[in-house]
Amino acid sequence: MHEYRTDMYEGMLAETVAFPGDGGELLSAYLARPLGPGPYPGVVLIHHLPGWDEYYREATRRFAYHGYLAICPDLYQREGHGTPEDVAAMVRGVGGVADDQVVADMAGAARYLRALPSHNGRVGVFGTCSGGRHAYLAACRTDDFDAAVDCWGGRVVMSEEELTEKQPVAPIDYTESLSAPLLGLFGAEDRSPTPEQVQQHEEELRRHGKEYEFHMYEGAGHGFFYHDRGAYRVEQAMDGWGKLFDFLGRHLA
Repeated sequence: MHEYRTDMYEGMLAETVAFPGDGGELLSAYLARPLGPGPYPGVVLIHHLPGWDEYYREATRRFAYHGYLAICPDLYQREGHGTPEDVAAMVRGVGGVADDQVVADMAGAARYLRALPSHNGRVGVFGTCSGGRHAYLAACRTDDFDAAVDCWGGRVVMSEEELTEKQPVAPIDYTESLSAPLLGLFGAEDRSPTPEQVQQHEEELRRHGKEYEFHMYEGAGHGFFYHDRGAYRVEQAMDGWGKLFDFLGRHLA
């Protein structure tokens, strides 16, 4: 966690930027970075199904406060603009975003961070809900990330009936290719993923000899980090953030 001192200098820049995503298309993103020479590690944040919303801007600044170059791309941009809620509804209406597209967008975001002069050369990926699923996919299907954090990512384990043209392969089936250490944070009362699905995922990671750590929180369900929603669980969330920053500090510093 960030060690605060009353005599320290603090400064941060947060702004909307653009970077080349899938197919070279310019994608909007929210970037937050500490002011100073660095070098700083990087984190790509993958927003959840509710969209590129205020919570994810706050989370991006939180990472910057803790000493990271943090970028959160707008994965729904190609469907149009409007309020996060309206755009997310449009995306749900067309069956979501394609896994291949998201993976390419995340790789582009990682390249953007590595090109910044104050970057230290290491990049992690973080996501919650659908973003947790995408974070796992990105860490399995590219070698652009040095650490991955999946917070209650549903549909990592998928049945044949759940597969679609945009999501043709269950992320768990890519486990053998996982190229980065993985941290997973989950709620015992969640239904997507269920504790049973988390256990199945863990068994697959263990079978392939991957480096990972999973934490299951009693009394918490889906979205227990979200302080602006009824699902928020302060004790579990603060412990989870502590584990998250300890994990990233070990693998990205």
